[in-house]
Amino acid sequence: MKRTCLNYLLALSVAGLLVCSGTNAQVKTQTSTSQDQSTVHTQVERGEVVYVSGNDVVVKMENGELRNYPNVPDTAKVHVNGQELTVHDLKPGMKLERTITTTTTPQTVTTVKSVTGTVWHVSPPNSVILRLEDGSNEKFSIPAGQKFNVDGQEVDAFHLKKGMKISATKVVAEPQTVSHIERKVTGEMPPPPDTSAMQGPVLIVVQNPHQQVAQATPPESPAQAEPAQAAPAPKELPKTASELPSVGLVGLLMLLTGAAIFSLWSRNG
Repeated sequence: MKRTCLNYLLALSVAGLLVCSGTNAQVKTQTSTSQDQSTVHTQVERGEVVYVSGNDVVVKMENGELRNYPNVPDTAKVHVNGQELTVHDLKPGMKLERTITTTTTPQTVTTVKSVTGTVWHVSPPNSVILRLEDGSNEKFSIPAGQKFNVDGQEVDAFHLKKGMKISATKVVAEPQTVSHIERKVTGEMPPPPDTSAMQGPVLIVVQNPHQQVAQATPPESPAQAEPAQAAPAPKELPKTASELPSVGLVGLLMLLTGAAIFSLWSRNG
């Protein structure tokens, strides 16, 4: 969108400008910029690193979307616990948060171009030749509807006469939008493994390697195993003896003992 004043610069009109030596020195240009209030938009994205290989990173976003970031530059920084990490320091399980701050500032660039000279020759309504302040002559094309300032009055090309001192000015106000984007990525290391469930001593069972080998050996099939021979039952001796001989032997010993005692008693008597 352009706002144009009543007077247009002949040298830079839409119809074009015939450039001669010294023209740039005769055309004065002033540019000014005015800014309006800026607006700031902040966007936060969160995700978890699920894959890292070199400069290739895959992040799982909060909504479950998988995003692949190939060729992440080494200059990209991730702020974790006050330290700046690179892509080579990322680990699966890390939580990432990227904050994108966009600052938009509307501004208006105003350009004012002016020329002053004396009419040398005019060919209305298309062109005019002006004698400039340095004594050179310049031919300018006249756009449709162009107005000239002559002694404080606005006239068109048909009112121009040789010898008139005129001035023409072109003011263009062009709105622009300047945006500044700042990205900052912060991270959080994955939590350590949960050891709260591990209470008391930990029992570690070490298996005998020989036992492992024995278990690893498949058992023989019943067809291959030899039948075990039954152990022979113990043989019982025939009962040929009796308890009577034992009783007779005891009686004989008692008789002999009594006889000996009686003999000793008779001798002493």
